[in-house]
Amino acid sequence: MAHHFICPNCGNRSAATDRNAGFRTEPKGCSECGFGFLFELLDDYYPAPDAAFFVCDRGGRVLACGRGAFELTGLDDERVIGRPVADVLGLNFEGEQADPVGTVLEWGVRALDRPVEVRAENDLPARATADLFPAYDDDGGLLLVLTPDK
Repeated sequence: MAHHFICPNCGNRSAATDRNAGFRTEPKGCSECGFGFLFELLDDYYPAPDAAFFVCDRGGRVLACGRGAFELTGLDDERVIGRPVADVLGLNFEGEQADPVGTVLEWGVRALDRPVEVRAENDLPARATADLFPAYDDDGGLLLVLTPDK
């Protein structure tokens, strides 16, 4: 069975039969950009060219910012990493009873095509569509992909 992966730094998609790098227990890295790990997905996923990638730990804190993050938010890595993703990006999910970030982290389910307003550091609002994917490794966490509305 092939596992689907996406690089949270450059967005490169790949498939492999093994989750690890060779015989080691280390996670696979990106063959395109050299990023340290790939994010495993249940199904293949095609992000938009202008999508912004954010990787969070099991507590919802940003671990890494990838392609499109600066373009959408205007924030560089140093101002984002280690902070709660919902706070630093000012995420306001429309019509949601429960916070999709919390749901994905708690239940390990995907949340796709969620309309969201992004107000990074209380800046001007930007409308986007959010796709959230849980991490399937022992570390937990999630991948947040924000696609700006046109």
